[in-house]
Parts: sequence; structure tokens; C-alpha cells
Amino acid sequence: MTELTRNNFGFLLAKASQRWNELLYAGFCEEGYPQVRPSFGAILVPLYEEDGLRLGELAKRARLSKQTMTTMIRLVAKAKLVTTRPDPEDGRATCVFLTEEARRFQPVAERVLARLERRAQRMDGQQNLDRARRWLRHFADI
Repeated sequence: MTELTRNNFGFLLAKASQRWNELLYAGFCEEGYPQVRPSFGAILVPLYEEDGLRLGELAKRARLSKQTMTTMIRLVAKAKLVTTRPDPEDGRATCVFLTEEARRFQPVAERVLARLERRAQRMDGQQNLDRARRWLRHFADI
């Protein structure tokens, strides 16, 4: 039986994620982007991969419900990082696009993430970092 302690796997995973987000946000603030929350990555990362996604497709790629995605889009739009437009192929659908501000933020995010990954690598080596990345990808698919 799994004990409910601070050594519990789920607790450790949640705390590691929380710490990563704290460091990520601190890096964004240092770079002059305090309006960008780490949670915005759920929207921004898929759009950096492919801009102009339909809201439903973006929700699927971010693994968020459409309702949560709608709320997140409002927050990210308020930070001037995305804009929405009707889909020209289906007027009932909405497409989400990166703004110029989001394009200026991309190299900042990449720099901050690279610093954090180097820090993680120094802690336990590239091989273990790669192993952890593979494990997280597999675990996310459970």
C-alpha cells in the first residue's frame, strides 16, 4: 500500500512541477515578462509548433477541456499573447493565433527553459534528464 507522506510519488511529482513553474516564472520576470504565467505554456507551446489552430484542436493538444481552454485563451489574450478569429472554413469554429508580442516572447521562453534544463542536467547528468523526459512522455499517455 502506498503511504500518504511527502515521499509519495504523486506528491513528489506535483512538488517538482510546482518548483519548475516557480523557477520558470522567476526567469520570465527577470527577462521582463511578468505577465506570462507558466500555465500559458499549455496554449503557447502548441501554437509555437503550429499557429492558427482551431480551439478544439488546441484543447486536444494541450490536454485541456474546451471549457478550460476557453478560460485560458481569455487569460492569454489579456496578456496580449494570442488573438482569436473565426475559422474561414467554418464560421462556427474559432482559430487561435499568436500575436507579435508572443513572437517576441518565444526566444525569451527558449532562453529561460534552456537555463532550467542546464540546471537540471548539472544536477543529475544528460542521460538521466533524457531518461526522465522519456518517462514523463510515457506517463502523460497513461
